Amino acid sequence: MLLRPLWSCVARALRREGPGSPAPGTRGAQRRAWPRDKDRENEKEKKSVVCVEGNIASGKTTCLEFFSNTTEVEVLQEPVPKWRNVRGHNPLGLMYRDACRWGLTLQTYVQLTMLEHHTRPQTSPVRLMERSIHSARYIFVENLYRSGKMPEVDYVILSEWFDWIVRNIDMSVDLIVYLRTTPETCYQRLRLRCREEETVIPLEYLNAIHHLYEEWLIKGALFPVTAPVLVIEADHDMQKMLKLFEQNRDRILTPENQKRGS
Repeated sequence: MLLRPLWSCVARALRREGPGSPAPGTRGAQRRAWPRDKDRENEKEKKSVVCVEGNIASGKTTCLEFFSNTTEVEVLQEPVPKWRNVRGHNPLGLMYRDACRWGLTLQTYVQLTMLEHHTRPQTSPVRLMERSIHSARYIFVENLYRSGKMPEVDYVILSEWFDWIVRNIDMSVDLIVYLRTTPETCYQRLRLRCREEETVIPLEYLNAIHHLYEEWLIKGALFPVTAPVLVIEADHDMQKMLKLFEQNRDRILTPENQKRGS
């Protein structure tokens, strides 16, 4: 069943909860209900998780592909193929065509599939993820609600699920790489890459997503920022962007330096 991975995560978390667990209903809390595994904390080479964030067509896939052949780096792209084909259904396409009807359907599945990514066993010292469960909630669910396309009851239910997840399951991120673009640049790139579902995306939608990212990662005024943020201006052409990725290689692949402020 589609929800089996989620129930598995929930069951594991409930088994590990103890008397000291925080009370339910603490909106937006980033605490966990149990201490991290001490053995994992004391590993000689701590594994790091880096999330690459940004607007639609900001260059996230290009960034991940650039580092994909790097030794000891694993890459997790957004599970868009899953969102486009759930047993023959395309909730991504449905949402873009009628967000009021299909917003909750898509975002419920996005939350599940991003949870799968965050909890997948990490096999390399560095994991690069395209977006995160945090941006799914803080950017895309928030936009649906603010734009009036998601009823409050749907918004509250998704928020309750998200809040429970971040309280009880380790979603730690060590660095956020924010590919900062203007909505106009993203719109031009969308027109060029011609993905079927994206043909109906207006510039106004990209503007809304951009402003939410700015509120969250630049102003820090929207929701908790879950890790240090490395901002890369990403309005440039492909050649320039590849140079910027190379210039920032050490900062991206050694996020512990960001935490020390270097």
